[in-house]
Amino acid sequence: MTTRTFGDLLGRHSIEIPAHLMADAEVPVLSGPQRQGDLMVVPADGYAYPVEFAPVGAGVQVVHGEATGNTHWLHGDAGVQWARLDRGQVVGVVDVAEGSAAYLIHTDEHGCNGLAPGRYEIRRKREMAEEIRMVAD
Repeated sequence: MTTRTFGDLLGRHSIEIPAHLMADAEVPVLSGPQRQGDLMVVPADGYAYPVEFAPVGAGVQVVHGEATGNTHWLHGDAGVQWARLDRGQVVGVVDVAEGSAAYLIHTDEHGCNGLAPGRYEIRRKREMAEEIRMVAD
């Protein structure tokens, strides 16, 4: 798998790099739990889902940032598939084939997470304020 930088990934998708982020920062491709702003990425290998997966293609808008308008986008190599689930905290499921990588990109604040081959749930985080609620990014 090729090492990619934040600038490489944003450039591939015509996203302008915010001045406060480092374009030459390497994006590690990991297989364990990860988080990005109001999202959690949790390994889900071995789980069956009653959904139809579709290729990520030019990118999938996973979550639109409510507070700032910044969006979490899922991009990936050929062999990366996505299925929207919207079940409780689970937004969807990502399936990354062997030899591929997926990239969860937050357009302005949180940089980029790389997902190694495997299956992952993408979940919204909750917080306890006046009430239990989804975290607004």
